[in-house]
Amino acid sequence: MKRHQNALLLLVVVLLAALPLWLVKAPIPADASQPSGIFTGTDDKARVLISQISPDYKPWFTPLLQPASSEIASLLFALQAALGAGFIGYYLGVSLSREKQQRIDQQKSVEQPDAD
Repeated sequence: MKRHQNALLLLVVVLLAALPLWLVKAPIPADASQPSGIFTGTDDKARVLISQISPDYKPWFTPLLQPASSEIASLLFALQAALGAGFIGYYLGVSLSREKQQRIDQQKSVEQPDAD
């Protein structure tokens, strides 16, 4: 039962991650010259604002990897955030477990001083 339960939970997680990308429809952009993006972020907003403030502005570098669409860029950003959160959670869990184990070992050594 537990094997099926884990598979079902994994399936639910995959569906929760994939279904919004298929079901959400792109909004119609107010300006036809700009692409419509559902998952746009502050980078796109900053790019539009900079082009309004200084139309002749040219970026002083180009990124090494350019994602195919803004949705893929958002996906990569979310993946990066998830990996970072996972690493921090793992580190905190290991640190707390080590501290708890040290306390248990100290209590055992106090209770049984001649056990060595």
